[in-house]
This record gives sequence, C-alpha cells and structure tokens, in this order.
Amino acid sequence: MMASALWHGFADMGAVEKNGAFVVSRGEGAYIWDREGTRYLDATAGLWFTNVGHGRTEIADAVAAQLSKIAHFSNFGDFVPETTQVLAERLAAIAPVAGSKIFFTSGGSDSVDTAAKLARRYWHEVGQPEKAIIVGRQKAYHGMHVAGTALAGIPVNREGYGELMADAATVGWDDAKSLLELIERVGANKIAAFFAEPIIGAGGVYLPPEGYLAEVRDICREHDILFVVDEVVTGFGRIGGEWFASTRFDLQPDMMTTAKGLTSGYVPMGAVFIAPRVAEPFYAGSWWRHGYTYGGHAGAAAAAMANLDILERENLLAESKRLEASLHTHLQPLAEHPRVAEVRSGLGAVAAVQLVDPAEALPFVKTLREHGISGRAAGQGAMQISPTFVMTDDQVAEMAAGILAALG
Repeated sequence: MMASALWHGFADMGAVEKNGAFVVSRGEGAYIWDREGTRYLDATAGLWFTNVGHGRTEIADAVAAQLSKIAHFSNFGDFVPETTQVLAERLAAIAPVAGSKIFFTSGGSDSVDTAAKLARRYWHEVGQPEKAIIVGRQKAYHGMHVAGTALAGIPVNREGYGELMADAATVGWDDAKSLLELIERVGANKIAAFFAEPIIGAGGVYLPPEGYLAEVRDICREHDILFVVDEVVTGFGRIGGEWFASTRFDLQPDMMTTAKGLTSGYVPMGAVFIAPRVAEPFYAGSWWRHGYTYGGHAGAAAAAMANLDILERENLLAESKRLEASLHTHLQPLAEHPRVAEVRSGLGAVAAVQLVDPAEALPFVKTLREHGISGRAAGQGAMQISPTFVMTDDQVAEMAAGILAALG
C-alpha cells in the first residue's frame, strides 16, 4: 500500500498508514459511498454539520454563481462583499438576542477564540481589565485553537503543549454550584466569561441536567460575568425545533459561537453573535484589532444563504425535532445490550451509545462499517450519533439495527 501525504486530524497515523484511509467519494441525503461504491448510512452528518443532507446541488450552484461574480473581498475596514452583508442581516434577524451583531469567522475554532479574545477586551474597554479568567467545563470541547484547547475540559487534548493560555479555569460539567464555588474562590471581579455548550458534543454527547443552563445563566448575570454559549454543534436547528438552543432555553447569551450548520459544511464558515451590551463599546469609537482574511467569505456566505433557504423551505427545524424523538425511541433499547453502558438521547438530533469498555470504541467504528453504518467515537468510548435532518424514521431504525448487529 502506497503511503499517503495526508496527515489526518485526531488520528493514530501509524495505524492509518498501515491499514489505509476510509476514503469517502460521494454522498446523497443520509447516505455516503466509499470509492469502491459501498453505501453507508451516515450516522454523524460528516462531523455534526451536514444538517440539510449530502448532495444539495442548490448550494453548490449558489457558490458557483457567487464565485463567478467575485471570489471574495476582505471585510476589514469598511469593505464587505454584498452577499456577506446580506447574510449578516439575515442572521441578526434570527439571533436569540435582539440587536445582535454578527462577526464572521472561518469555522468553530475561530469563533471560540474570537469570543474569548472579545470577552477579555470588552472588560478592558469598560474599565475592568482585571476580569480576565475564562471558564469552561469538564468534558467540554471548544475547538482546537489555543484558547479553545485551554478552555475545554478534555485534558488529553492539552497534553504536551505546556500552558496554552493563562487565566483559564475549568468547573464541573453538570453542577452549577461548581461555578459558584470558583466565583467565591477567585472573585467575580477576576472572571471575564463562562463558556458552555448546551449539549456537550465531542466530549461524549452529554445532555444538560434539568434546569442547569438557566441556573448558570442566572449565576453569570448575578455576578456580572459574560455568558458565552457555544452552539457550534447545536446551532442552526440541531437542538430540535428552534434555530438555537439559546432560543429554546431562553439563554439570552452575551455571545454565541456558531459554525457547522451555518453552511451545512458545504463551505467552511463560522459566526459569533454578539449581544448589544458587548458590542456597544466598540461601536462608540474603539477599534477591535481582530479579524480573519476569510471571515465572511463571499462564497461561504452564498452557501449559507442557500442552506438557510433549504432549512426554512423544507421545515427542517421541525424535522430535527422529529429526530429528537425518533433517535430516543430507536436507540434506547440498545442500553439493554451487555456491551452498552447507557444511551444518551432525548434532546436535539443527537445521541450517544456509550460502550462499557472505552477501548472498544475505535475498533467498533470499523465494525459498524461492516454493517453499513459510518460512525465515529467521541468522548470516552461513546458512539456519536448526529444525523442529517433529512434522515427518515425508517433510516433511524436501520441505523439502530446496524449498531445492534455490530454489537453482536
């Protein structure tokens, strides 16, 4: 087998070189095909993102039409591509907080680092520069840039780098009192922001305890700490029935980070939604020296517009809500299998099948392929389930049957 030049992300490259890559050649709806022509049900929508399904030529056509006019132009200073400006207004109209501003990025990791920098800079602008600590939760994943890696609650992702970012702290993922204890220990006057995924994603798909999100929101309000909701996974419908978890749970975030579902992964793009309180100092004459060459890329903006059109026209937010119930119905029986510790489901178009032995997770991904399912391991031994919103109930049943067959 000829060695490949490609260095895969999150991979044992020795094993990939030895066994070869799983090469995906095309997709349609809820299915993908490898280069040998074998079909698989895509249990993960790529990597949480193909919300409208594979093979949407409407999005490709929109990108092509945009690029034939102009590929891109910076939105630094007073420049902006027309399509990017239109998209910003469209996103502001569905924002959980009225009057929000939209700052475009190239993806979720960009969005998280943008929010972390802006949180600190905001407190500097309002005369409280000592508020610098950024707080995350155990199990949380916030991308792989420096701030996101330091902020996240997955220690193995931080190994071997030294201190990535000063003034980063971690609290319990499921207990709001853990946040209160940190505030009491270091002082609210030292804490800039608290970051929370509504549903912990890559850390293993953990649903929030009842009332948790509202409780941490209220703690942040009471102690004047910016509340940042990381909706890179849950945004644009994956939470089920609403555009955002921040809307579904009335979280009123000071900032909200997004990416994946914004374009359904057809083109890389992210966006940070910034509430008026945070934006105000920077609209009163203070420069924020931050931005990305490809933030708000015109081609990506065209893809996002077409993607939002599909989500609205086909009522896919409601379909995601249907999947919330369907996944719960079809996957929960797997919890009775002796190799399964638990099934986490019942909120949004996500679920996890937690294996008893975490060491079995990576081999199990390959076993799933033998049963027509393309899956992925997440957290400590969980199988991530995050299908496209166009997956039917029959396909959910097919997926559950494939997982059961792979369990043996």
